[in-house]
Amino acid sequence: MSIKMRDQLQANILDDETIDFAHYWQVFKRYAGRIIVLAILFTLLVALVVMKMTPIYSATASLLIESQPANVMSIEEIYKSDTTRKDYMQTQYEIIQSRQVASRAVDELDLANDPVFMPPSDGGIAILNKAKNWIKSAIPFLPKQEKTELTEEQRADKRRQAAINKLMRSIKVSLVDNTQVIEITAISDSPQLAAQIANTMGDVYIENYLQAKVDMTTKATSFLTESMDGLRDKLAEAEKKLSEFYEDNQLVNLSNGVVGLTAEELEQLSDQLIDAQTTLKQNRTIYEQTQRNGADYGALARLPEVLNHPNIQSVRRQEAAALSRVSELSKVYGAKHPQMVAANAELASVRDTLQTQIRDLISSITTQFRAAQERVATLQEEVSTVKAEYRKLSNLENQRRALQRDVDINQQLYNSMFTRLKETSEIGGFESVNARILDPAVPPNNPTAPNKSLLIGAALVVSFGFGVLLAFVLEALNSGVRSVDDVEKKLGQRMLGLIPILVQKRKEDVPLRAFFDNKFHQFSEAVRTLRTSLSLINIEKQNQAILVTSSVPKEGKTTVSINLAFALGQLDKTILIDADLRRPAVGKRFNVPNYQPGLSNLTMKTHSLDECLVHDEQSGIDLICAGSIPSNPQELLAGDGFRALINYLKKHYKYVVVDTAPTQAVSDAMVVSKSCDSVIYVVRADSTSEKMIKNGLGRFLQVGHRVDGVVLNQVDLRKSDVSERYGGFYDQYGYNAHS
Repeated sequence: MSIKMRDQLQANILDDETIDFAHYWQVFKRYAGRIIVLAILFTLLVALVVMKMTPIYSATASLLIESQPANVMSIEEIYKSDTTRKDYMQTQYEIIQSRQVASRAVDELDLANDPVFMPPSDGGIAILNKAKNWIKSAIPFLPKQEKTELTEEQRADKRRQAAINKLMRSIKVSLVDNTQVIEITAISDSPQLAAQIANTMGDVYIENYLQAKVDMTTKATSFLTESMDGLRDKLAEAEKKLSEFYEDNQLVNLSNGVVGLTAEELEQLSDQLIDAQTTLKQNRTIYEQTQRNGADYGALARLPEVLNHPNIQSVRRQEAAALSRVSELSKVYGAKHPQMVAANAELASVRDTLQTQIRDLISSITTQFRAAQERVATLQEEVSTVKAEYRKLSNLENQRRALQRDVDINQQLYNSMFTRLKETSEIGGFESVNARILDPAVPPNNPTAPNKSLLIGAALVVSFGFGVLLAFVLEALNSGVRSVDDVEKKLGQRMLGLIPILVQKRKEDVPLRAFFDNKFHQFSEAVRTLRTSLSLINIEKQNQAILVTSSVPKEGKTTVSINLAFALGQLDKTILIDADLRRPAVGKRFNVPNYQPGLSNLTMKTHSLDECLVHDEQSGIDLICAGSIPSNPQELLAGDGFRALINYLKKHYKYVVVDTAPTQAVSDAMVVSKSCDSVIYVVRADSTSEKMIKNGLGRFLQVGHRVDGVVLNQVDLRKSDVSERYGGFYDQYGYNAHS
């Protein structure tokens, strides 16, 4: 790819990033007529359908769901529903839409026998079944099926189920935001029936709620009664076992159990044993001290237990008094004085008494020690006996407690069930509702559907929008070329000029002299513009051989060739050659007779140039027609004779215009291009595909000859994108055919 072509493609990509609103407007204008026709036809069709549609009426009943505690009588387990929860309203919403409520409404309104709610007639189905049976009878190998007739009950159930299904489709339930109100909307082709259905659905919902409460209470009562019977038997059995236990073990049912007395006795004996053991310990200490001192009354007298004894202390005081008397008398009298003798005798008597008291006290200590030993032994034996009795009674107490626990549990269950049964019986006749009809439905005066004006308006808007969309889709799918941008962006070629289409009453070729006719001044100026563009790109060339071709026939290449020759003829000497040796058209357009020799005769050298030249007086140009059609046209055009002829004509004419065959049909144009200086490629606007045009342009590149530019032919300026740019140009300046 050349640098110039790459730069051009990059520029095209940048241009594609901008939105060309003018292009979209031109596309709309181009398809405007078809869009409007489509919109009108579709709108009329919708209007006819809408007018025949059955009007649908809707009626709405408002239902207030009142919050109330479910445990009115404190029996949460029987039925409990927290109405303050958000899901409570959603639950009631689903219940209203349930099949159970719909079936009760169908039965109450007898909708199963309503023609509106009855299933479709079996007439069409019967005809279809007859056809099936006939086909099966005609084809013996098809399996036979036994015909089953529905009973009257089955048909009635079928009608009822169909009515329920249709009713459920006809009902719309909605929650009013931030309220406890539910709206029930029913639709029907009868306003009265719509109101009846909405109100009946609300009533049936309330009745269904009440019936559910009654059923729930009945089930609860039955359950509690059965449970009480079983609990009563269990309680009697438990009480019997407890009574037999007391009798068998000869026990008394005390408040603190069968081990209460034994436990108290054991506790008392344990306390006594502890006290006895303490006393024995004390006596053992004193006894052991007395045993160590033996008959040493002096040592025994010094023992704390002896010394502190009241009797010993009393004798000690008497001894002290006697000693004091002896001491006082010894100061006055001698040892044998009677008073001294009497005093010493008294002292000796007191000391004998002290020894006697000490001996009696030691004997008492021994007796107390022996008694303490016997007391401890006796208490230990009694404690052991009571402990054994306590262990026995403890086992019995455990058994008693287990039996008593069974009695207490069964008694509690029985009392609870009895209380609940009583409460359930009391509320059995209290049927409170959780909802009421807030606003009953009334028969509507006007249908809610179809909204004819809205549907027709929507049909118009949608069809118009669809038409616009379809137009742009067709535009996108259209691979033709219709504008300057298409030539430059799609084909990557220079735009030499565009030739407007000539609007004529009848479909016929462009008039031969249209270039000179003032009525077709736009056409004339377009050809002159082509002439100017061609002159500018070949300004350095003195004599030009110009090849004109196209992709396929009927693109107007011959018309462009003729009128370009007319335009060039106004500047200098010009000759037009018909090199389309397969389907020549130039001679026919100029009314030249078929026997007139031409290009094929010249190249085969059967005629001279003068014999083949035809001069057009009005335009002043010369013509060389195709002549007789040869069997090998491509060999003639590729030969040296044709090349020599072109070189000769270039010496005697300023412009040589060569009309050749289309590129897609044959390769004649590529062969002729080797002898020409310029190549003009004619493209019929909005006709030839982009792929086909690029294929033709590529074939010239393959032979090393670049196309100088494209002429966009038969452009409808009223619809083309270039109309805004060129549509009024020629009129504005007032050109005519002879300027």
